[in-house]
Amino acid sequence: MSSSPTSSSSSDALDGDPSPFVPFHDLLCPVTVQLGTGTVTVRRLLTLERNSVLRLAQAAGDELHVLVNGVLLAKAEVVIIEDATSVRITEILPSPESPAEGAL
Repeated sequence: MSSSPTSSSSSDALDGDPSPFVPFHDLLCPVTVQLGTGTVTVRRLLTLERNSVLRLAQAAGDELHVLVNGVLLAKAEVVIIEDATSVRITEILPSPESPAEGAL
């Protein structure tokens, strides 16, 4: 399940924020929610048709990956709100530059 809607919700908590990032608060970033990954041969790709099934590496029930501008930032689960499919963030991941916990 890959989706690339953009999101820009200005939070009241950010209004009046004196940080140097204020000019970027309304910048739109592409968001992708990744259900899973897998591999397929070209031979298999050429035989795909309606109702074909592609196996993914992730197990049923695994969390989804949330990528913002191509960077993995969080894990999430699917939720339905009214008639729309949405995701609930279950974990915010540390930035790739962050040292591991306990490391100096």
